[in-house]
Amino acid sequence: MHFFPLYSCTQSINCFKMNMLAKVPSCYGYVILTYLYSWIMLQYLAAKVVGARKKYQVKYPAMYSDKDQMFNCIQRAHQNTLEVYPLWLVFQTIAAFVYPLSASVLGAIWVTSRFFYAWGYYTGDPGKRMNGAFGYIGYFGVILMSIYISLQLLGVF
Repeated sequence: MHFFPLYSCTQSINCFKMNMLAKVPSCYGYVILTYLYSWIMLQYLAAKVVGARKKYQVKYPAMYSDKDQMFNCIQRAHQNTLEVYPLWLVFQTIAAFVYPLSASVLGAIWVTSRFFYAWGYYTGDPGKRMNGAFGYIGYFGVILMSIYISLQLLGVF
């Protein structure tokens, strides 16, 4: 004897999945890969902070060290990225709904720049964090795309 509600639920889920996949453009896969790339970047930066905590003996819950500027540089690279990340996610998502390929390229530029930003900071010279300044292309790009999309929705364009 079959448990029909379970069969019906499974059938509904499969139907929903097929409908969603039919409506999402195939290039939206690039958007998902961009989000995964950003997750890898965040994990890398976090791992660097964990390693620096051990190396410079900075115990939790301290965010910064009074003794080691180098730890502070490593921590700041991660912290600054976390400060910007939620807004980037919002604008990236808005832009990707309408322009998935363009948003993915801009997103990849921004994520890649965060590595260069961090590596610059990891030298101990905070000024070298500007090696990642090219990320503003990606960051402001998705913001401008989001503004354009909102104006399209409002009928301005």
